[in-house]
Amino acid sequence: MKRRSKGIFIITFILLIFTFGVAKVYAAPQTTIPVPKVNLSVDGANTPKDYVDNIKLLLMLTILTVLPSIVVMTTSFVRIIVVFGFLRSALGTQQSPPNQVLTGLAMFMTIFIMTPTLTTINNNAVKPYLSNTIAQDKAIEEGSKPLREFMLKQTRQKDLKLFMEAAKVGTNITKENVPLYVVVPAFMISELKTAFQIGFLLFLPFLIIDLVVASVLMSMGMMMLPPVMVALPFKLLLFVMVDGWYMIVKSLLVSFTG
Repeated sequence: MKRRSKGIFIITFILLIFTFGVAKVYAAPQTTIPVPKVNLSVDGANTPKDYVDNIKLLLMLTILTVLPSIVVMTTSFVRIIVVFGFLRSALGTQQSPPNQVLTGLAMFMTIFIMTPTLTTINNNAVKPYLSNTIAQDKAIEEGSKPLREFMLKQTRQKDLKLFMEAAKVGTNITKENVPLYVVVPAFMISELKTAFQIGFLLFLPFLIIDLVVASVLMSMGMMMLPPVMVALPFKLLLFVMVDGWYMIVKSLLVSFTG
């Protein structure tokens, strides 16, 4: 009995020493990591012009955050990605092809379609501005002309007239000097309308397959079998046999370049 009490006492003593040792380690002051100071200033700005240039740079960096949206809404990307979305819905393949594949294909098609416009902007605005041949205002004006021309070519007159009347820009505005804030929304709704028209034409053949499959299953009394599962292989077979990707991509390219 005494030996047992002695063993319990020794174990308790060892546990107390271990507990106090761990507490001492965690109670010791930790090594601090110095944090560098961050300071935003306009050092070197001695004149009002220097301050204005710094503010312009800040505004430019702010605009860069919304640049992807601006680029998407003023190019052929909208029509292409909407048509691809309709195609996937018509096929009924849910997440195949995945969003990354469709977005990547739409981006590269956009680059292909917009290359002539971007080349003109680079030659007439970007290069002269970087070589200090023209001023910033002139570069913006020259760079907006090819982009305005591309958007107006795809914009319906009815849509453009709607925003011109809403903006009250006057009757002396022509296609050469119409403001971009009027052209961009008109271009957007024209692109959406065109994409929806193409999507309607895409749905028709696949809708016929769905109707035929549903009628056959109902006539056979197979009420519990989902028609979508049976129609999907026939939709894929039809799409592959007519070389659907080639036809859709060709139609989209012709709609912009034709």
